[in-house]
Amino acid sequence: MMMSKIRDHRVECCIFKPLYDQLAGVLEDGDFHGVFLHHSDLTGEGEVMLSLGGDGTYLEAVTYVRDRAIPVAGINIGRLGFLAAIGQDEITTAVDSILQGFFDIEERALIRVETGQPLFGDFNFALNEITVHKRDDASMITIHVWLDGRFLNSYWADGLIVATPTGSTAYSLSVGGPLVLPGTGTFLLSPIAPHNLTARPLVYKDTMTLTLRMEGRSGKVLVSADSRSVVVEDHVELKISRAPFNILIPRLKNHDFYQTLRGKLMWGADKRNLV
Repeated sequence: MMMSKIRDHRVECCIFKPLYDQLAGVLEDGDFHGVFLHHSDLTGEGEVMLSLGGDGTYLEAVTYVRDRAIPVAGINIGRLGFLAAIGQDEITTAVDSILQGFFDIEERALIRVETGQPLFGDFNFALNEITVHKRDDASMITIHVWLDGRFLNSYWADGLIVATPTGSTAYSLSVGGPLVLPGTGTFLLSPIAPHNLTARPLVYKDTMTLTLRMEGRSGKVLVSADSRSVVVEDHVELKISRAPFNILIPRLKNHDFYQTLRGKLMWGADKRNLV
């Protein structure tokens, strides 16, 4: 269905190599302009990227687009689909709208983690969150936090999530973090299973730099950037700040963030509203 729409619009497509391999028996010769496997293969001036899958697929797509200012539209063929907000029943009209340019653009901030070593290769950015977590032993860790060079707090917990507004509906939400509207110029700090009743999530300006220093019995911690994880020595200092570029999300005319909250998370659900 989607490929027939793309054929109708005579669009030149560059297809992710693993997807091309899966669809090799279905695609026609004129359906694609090329294939890519690495972000460096995307050398042309693409107008939009279509991510087919769930939110995990969307986050992976971000690692290919990077700072190229190519809008990434998420078509949900997974489960919940917060970033991949276009439902399967909307594919036909959505592809028409995207290919004809009938959409608005939302800019979403990314978060960057910096250390003395390349934790995540040449892409140390995340759209949802940067997380520090204890490893698979039973002992919690201690995370000392500074905000713009001023000491903030020491968290005794299983870990700490530093999330963007986009990530406020992801891991941070599951540990009691607040919902944050996109574009508010804020990040949030949410402890994971803190051993202190007074430790609560904190919202702060995204122009500020967060510094984390960890310690624990195992001597190692797990650091994650969205779905990518690496084990590091606990003496490694992490500096977390806003990335110098944004990710562009095409927003269809009949979609908005509040609608997504109500539809995906049942936010504000009340049987009195159904009367």
